[in-house]
Amino acid sequence: MKKNEIIDELKAQYTKDLRKQLVKTILSNEKEQDKAAIEQRYKLMNQIFSYVLKECNWSMSQNSGEWDNTPLEIMIKVFPKLETTQWYKEQGLTTKKNIDIEMGQDQ
Repeated sequence: MKKNEIIDELKAQYTKDLRKQLVKTILSNEKEQDKAAIEQRYKLMNQIFSYVLKECNWSMSQNSGEWDNTPLEIMIKVFPKLETTQWYKEQGLTTKKNIDIEMGQDQ
């Protein structure tokens, strides 16, 4: 599936208000450090992100040499202000660690 098709699909499935509210709730839970609520929201966000990864035919081993940021770009387009959440930052950190490991194995 193409990037714009995935974005349109997610926007059709989740209303704008719902998408904004989800990010707002994540930010609020992170600020309050409500671990149970954070875990619940992250689980939902991870399910959506897994769908995006699958539809992009994305895999770490395939893209470690030439990093493809498309799945995270899609998430930002669909969920306004997602990049301000700890969830988003963790995705970047996890990816960086995996790329470093993959690059280390290639040498």
